[in-house]
Amino acid sequence: MKVRKAVITAAARGERLYPVADTIQKAMLPVVDLDGLHKPTIQIIAEEAFSSGIEEICVVCAPGDGDRYLAAFASLRDNLGRSYQGSDWATQQAEKIDFLLSRLHFAEQAEALGYGHAVACARDFVQGEPFLLLLGDYLYVSAQAGQRCAAQLLALATQEECSVSAVNPTIEHQIGRYGTLTGRLVAGQAGVYEIEKIIEKPSLSTAELELSTPGLRAGYYLCFFGMHVLTPNIFDILARHEASSNGNLLLTPALQELAETEKYLALEVQGTRYDLSRPHGLLRAQLALGLAGDARSATLSTMVELLAEANGR
Repeated sequence: MKVRKAVITAAARGERLYPVADTIQKAMLPVVDLDGLHKPTIQIIAEEAFSSGIEEICVVCAPGDGDRYLAAFASLRDNLGRSYQGSDWATQQAEKIDFLLSRLHFAEQAEALGYGHAVACARDFVQGEPFLLLLGDYLYVSAQAGQRCAAQLLALATQEECSVSAVNPTIEHQIGRYGTLTGRLVAGQAGVYEIEKIIEKPSLSTAELELSTPGLRAGYYLCFFGMHVLTPNIFDILARHEASSNGNLLLTPALQELAETEKYLALEVQGTRYDLSRPHGLLRAQLALGLAGDARSATLSTMVELLAEANGR
């Protein structure tokens, strides 16, 4: 199974980032990447996909946002050429943006009808192929040298020829934020589970009764990491669920049905996810990328300076 396509959902307006999301798409918020350069968030997500073997990307966006993304990236590319003529790094970055623009597609979500609905909007782009699904407001830092988080997921999906969701063992007081699952550990494969049950943002009492996973530390559960490799069968399941969705088509019930009808695995990805929409999420992601990348020394110096200033007040 070869996975060539990725879908990035980025249609939400970013209410939790108000008022900045009123003036700029939240996926265009700048972050210093692992290479030490400022980039729009969605470019960092796209480069994670491209570096993991993805060839084409579809962004599910709000009406009219596709043209705004294209204009913004074209402006970034052109400004790099005008402002930094003769600079190798600027030329390389302009080439990366050109590459992104040549592989970028859009699908509009006309109404906010749920995350499952956003995924379903990409059906025409996927065209019956397996695909990588990413969130437009999550950034990732891998704990494996030389292998991005998406690459870990794609490697297992290709090997096992099935859907695979990335998960992280998550402490119990945080599970109300995520889809949470349980399953059987696959013999001979560390951190790989055959998915049995998934519940969206469960209460702790529900998790204790239904989602305990043997082998995890006490008080921890397997929660979605924010990336999946899915077979195109997910679209047929979503289409069946849409009739009874009452205007909010969720992805998690469709994933539960997928687990009941075909081989579907979970992988403990070696890395950390950062939700930019949470309070201080952008700050946490920036610090994590800075400490893991080329700007590590500068990031550490900045942190020390800030702590010293705070303690001196």
